[in-house]
Formats: sequence, structure tokens, C-alpha cells
Amino acid sequence: MTTQTAFHRFKAATFALLAANLTLYALLGRPSELVDAAAWLVLLVLFEIETAHGGRLSARQRQIIHGLRLAAAAGVLAAAAGYLIEGEWLDAANAGLWLAVVLLLEIEVRFPAAMGRRRESFLIVAVVLYAALLMLVPVWAWRGEWLDAWDAALWLAAFFAIELNVLAPRTSYSAQS
Repeated sequence: MTTQTAFHRFKAATFALLAANLTLYALLGRPSELVDAAAWLVLLVLFEIETAHGGRLSARQRQIIHGLRLAAAAGVLAAAAGYLIEGEWLDAANAGLWLAVVLLLEIEVRFPAAMGRRRESFLIVAVVLYAALLMLVPVWAWRGEWLDAWDAALWLAAFFAIELNVLAPRTSYSAQS
């Protein structure tokens, strides 16, 4: 099996687990958790489409993706507000950290020249953000919130795959999106 094939299988397995995770939140989670899980999954799928197939997308398809991204982003923000209203400070902190990670990824993808000039700074910020997110996994486990601990670990794996995708050389992405 080639490295490329193994990576594609890893991504497929990660997407399948995230879909199962969404089902778990639909069955066991609070409404804000369900909205959060669904919105993030939509954002991940859209990001994958853009990074893997961006060069082959028509202008209309890019427009649709941008509209869907705005709707999903609104879902993420609504869920984060819901966490604050519910007094779920750990969930709110997690949401804020993930929003910072996504902002960093957007800069990496959309502004590669800036990324190249400030590579070390971006790497430091990414390590700090991911380390903070990783620290939340045992906190949730210690609190007995196993679904949240599982969710946090799964999303870290998913974003590891995204980072590998972003850092891999590609010719299919177009900065037009």
C-alpha cells in the first residue's frame, strides 16, 4: 500500500467516524452540541472539497461552497453562544480554540506567500493551539464527559489530516475560492 493510499484510507475512516460522532450527538447530546458537530463536519467537508478539488470547481460551485461555509460558520457561532448561555465554559473554550485553528488554516491556504515568510510563527501558534486542544481531552475524561473527550480526540485526528493535506504539495487548489 502506498503512502497516498494509506492517507486516503485514514481520511475516509476519519470522515466515517465523524459522521458516527454526529449521530451520537443527535442521540445523546444537547442541541448546541448537535449544531456544533454538524456545522464543523460541513466545514470540514467543504474544506476538503476546496483543497483537494479547488482547481476543478466552477465559479458557480465555488459560490455554493462559500454560501454553505457561511451557513456552517453561523452554526458554529450559534453553538458557541449556546455553550456560553448554558455555562459550558469548557465547550466554549474549545470552540474558541477551534475557531483560531480554522483562522490559521485559512491564512495558510489563502495566503501562501505570507505563510512562507512567517512559517516559524505560524508553526508556533499552531503548536500552542493544538496543545491547548489536546489538554482538553483528559479534562473531559476526568470529568466523566466521555463523548466530549472522544469528540475532541477525533477532531484532533481530523485536523491532523487537514494539516497534512494543506502542507502537501498540490496543484489542484485555486486561490480563486
